[in-house]
Amino acid sequence: MEQKMFCYQCQETAGCRGCTISGVCGKKPDVAAMQDLLVYVTKGLSAVTTALRQEGKQVSEKINHLITMNLFTTITNANFDKESIEARIRAALTEKKALLALAADPSALPEAAKWDGSGDWEEKARTVGVLSTRDENIRSLRELITYGLKGLAAYSKHANALLKDDGEVDAFLQRTLAATLDDSLSVEDLIALTMETGKHGVSGMALLDKANTEAYGNPEITRVNIGVGKNPGILVSGHDLRDLEMLLEQTQGTGVDVYTHSEMLPAHYYPAFKKYPNFIGNYGNAWWKQKEEFESFNGPILMTTNCIVPPGNSYKDRLYTTGAAGYPGCAHIPGEIGEWKDFSRIIEHAKRCAAPTEIETGELIGGFAHAQVLALADQVIEAVKSGAVKKFVVMAGCDGRAGSREYYAEFARALPKDAVILTAGCAKYKYNKLPLGDINGIPRVLDAGQCNDSYSLAVIALKLKEAFGLYDINNLPIVYNIAWYEQKAVIVLLALLYLGVKNIHLGPTLPAFLSPDVARVLVENFGIAGIGTVEEDMKLFFGAEH
Repeated sequence: MEQKMFCYQCQETAGCRGCTISGVCGKKPDVAAMQDLLVYVTKGLSAVTTALRQEGKQVSEKINHLITMNLFTTITNANFDKESIEARIRAALTEKKALLALAADPSALPEAAKWDGSGDWEEKARTVGVLSTRDENIRSLRELITYGLKGLAAYSKHANALLKDDGEVDAFLQRTLAATLDDSLSVEDLIALTMETGKHGVSGMALLDKANTEAYGNPEITRVNIGVGKNPGILVSGHDLRDLEMLLEQTQGTGVDVYTHSEMLPAHYYPAFKKYPNFIGNYGNAWWKQKEEFESFNGPILMTTNCIVPPGNSYKDRLYTTGAAGYPGCAHIPGEIGEWKDFSRIIEHAKRCAAPTEIETGELIGGFAHAQVLALADQVIEAVKSGAVKKFVVMAGCDGRAGSREYYAEFARALPKDAVILTAGCAKYKYNKLPLGDINGIPRVLDAGQCNDSYSLAVIALKLKEAFGLYDINNLPIVYNIAWYEQKAVIVLLALLYLGVKNIHLGPTLPAFLSPDVARVLVENFGIAGIGTVEEDMKLFFGAEH
């Protein structure tokens, strides 16, 4: 069968090998081609900006933001709109042409930096995609780095939206993206660059943490309603807190309520959002449940980032996108970084809709980001010293459609009663509604927030290491059993490796983009492993008695 595309950047990639006919995510070959071309052009632009910096010339925040948004646009389930992706390619080519004129020696730059956009774009895309790198190990490391940089770009974009920038992170991202074009780099060079990506991943997550907490306060223990009110509503999904803030401001006094879905749930934990009386609660579960949940919500849905599941016709006219997100035929609300967005269209749409259909009742508890957990440090440390808490289990990451992911719900149910889950990301929807109880008032599921908030889990671990007077973070009573799906999980993994965390278990499958040799390096140097059965892993993590 003819190969129409090749993509293996997410966990659901076909057969854990690669999508070649159409993406499991719903991405068609023509969209995949334009995403490949956008990455290629952005690598070329990054080669130019890197050269200019080496010459002592300044690169504007506008260009940094453009590169960040280009990468974010290609993250799994973010943008399926070919026209908007092509527009981003044209914008990048225009900026690149202007910057090339400033370079002292453009002839020394790679072909991607000099390509002017001429010729057939789909034909060009076929020559610059993932498989254009012949050597399997070089390809594996280049893609591992690129996917890590996509995750870093996502974190940077959210910080940028709150007017926070880190020039060093931007320069590193661009320099490293350009380095994936450099055929002179060896496997050893690329392994070193992979670890450096993890280092800057920590910086990028710290930048976003600072941006969020300075804008909205430190997350605090919060009970979130999962029922519904009587007014029509707007459902907000994705990760962008600034978009949510602007929508809440514009819905005041309109009679329209606002609800969160999936990764937006942790917005309820921030003090600043609690002042909005129409911010009702969280509706539904993880991203992959959206087809039935968006249907029953009845009102319009705002997708601020990934993860979009190609919508059914019954609610496609109610699906709006903004920022890096896009889907053909769905209304897109414009607005660049730092700009005010006009949400009047979606608000007026909501007024014409019925109130949400209730699908569940009750509450979820969360808000256990690092500041809140550290405020409870004495209580937590005493629980560990007394033996009431024997072990913490980091179960952060992503949820997904695969039936094999039920492992994580079964694993949570099987945990010893003296184990506490530390989580962030939509992986929590596998167990955050289970009746797991608490230990001396400490909930057995401590939700730090979005996948963007995985930084909190690292800070908590480092502070516990300090509190217990340990030299090595791996001597803490913490095990890591992480679910992954897309590229933000890749940068979290690389950040943890940079921080020295070993013996991370990753599932439900190991990434298809890891060649056998690269996987062996991760196993031998860091103890990376997959998952087994729940029974096997209980014995591995907790001993034979469990």
